[in-house]
Amino acid sequence: MGLIRDARVLLRGRDWRGRSRTPRSAVEHQHPEPARDFPTGWARTPAVNNTRKALQRALLTPLTWSQTRPQVEGLDRLESVRGPVVLVANHSSHLDAPLILGSLPRRLADRMAVGAAADYFFDARWRAAVTALVFNAFPVERYRSRRLRSLAPDLLARGWSLLLFPEGTRSEDGWMSNLRLGPAHLCVTQQVPAIPVVLRGTYAAMPRGRNWPLPGRPRVVVRYGTPLIPGGEEDARKFNIRLATSIAQLWTEDELGWYRSMRKEADGDLSLPTAPPVAAWRRIWESSRPLEHPDPPRAWPRD
Repeated sequence: MGLIRDARVLLRGRDWRGRSRTPRSAVEHQHPEPARDFPTGWARTPAVNNTRKALQRALLTPLTWSQTRPQVEGLDRLESVRGPVVLVANHSSHLDAPLILGSLPRRLADRMAVGAAADYFFDARWRAAVTALVFNAFPVERYRSRRLRSLAPDLLARGWSLLLFPEGTRSEDGWMSNLRLGPAHLCVTQQVPAIPVVLRGTYAAMPRGRNWPLPGRPRVVVRYGTPLIPGGEEDARKFNIRLATSIAQLWTEDELGWYRSMRKEADGDLSLPTAPPVAAWRRIWESSRPLEHPDPPRAWPRD
């Protein structure tokens, strides 16, 4: 009887121990899903554009400024910027986009579209509609899926600037992760400048998991860098390295001042502020400290 039972098991595709002989990793071939298009074109019509400007100037920016103490640096570096550009910023809080849109000159803020995670901001109709209306957002796939056609090249061709967060998601502990190649590849292929942006203090003001900033109007910093133009022979990887170096220099500039940050860059000591190899609670504790200096350190002491 035992031999008959074993023979039946083998005939059903099992081995003599009753386990499947098909590897768990082997799955039936599935045809890729067709590309999806989220209807966000309505958010860039003249009527909605005017509505968004009113919402941002009368509600979003005043509310953000009433709950935080923003310090904006580097706007002089944007004086010559006129055409479409790609803003590349670190991302650790839902405060990041409102702070950038509220601190930009109007000529840039009024023509800015924000890349938002398709699986988070566009998974429900009401959230997609609010995000597109208030931020002129368009969906971006975060997990290398090709189900969604990228709207970024079309928006640049139509004269819109873009705000992108190349880390792919908000930081879980306040530290940065490596920059993905998407924004750099976009700048190289479309031949548009990239403007590095560093935000500091936003994780301490409103970390992941909170829906409202902490009380006390915590200080936050928005620092703009010099526009970077892709070189003729520069590929996306090399341009991405330049972007990362510029972001690291801006981060250090907020901590040490302009001169010392330039010295560190010249010495080759700059790197992205990625998480140190310590326990998670220590990383979060360090990132949650309020920013100490009300003003950036000077290159030389006051008389």
